[in-house]
Amino acid sequence: MDVWRKSSRSNNGGNGNCVEVALTGSAAFVRDSKNPEQIVAVPGWGDFLEAVKRGDL
Repeated sequence: MDVWRKSSRSNNGGNGNCVEVALTGSAAFVRDSKNPEQIVAVPGWGDFLEAVKRGDL
């Protein structure tokens, strides 16, 4: 798996909670840093980003 990256919006309260994402090709994997064993796959991540850039979402 690629490097996990922490959301820039995470941990604003200083409590150690954060969302992390790892990108691999056209998919993304998302996890909560407090429970890193539970990973959610997000297929079509590239399609999602393109739709956001186009203003479709």
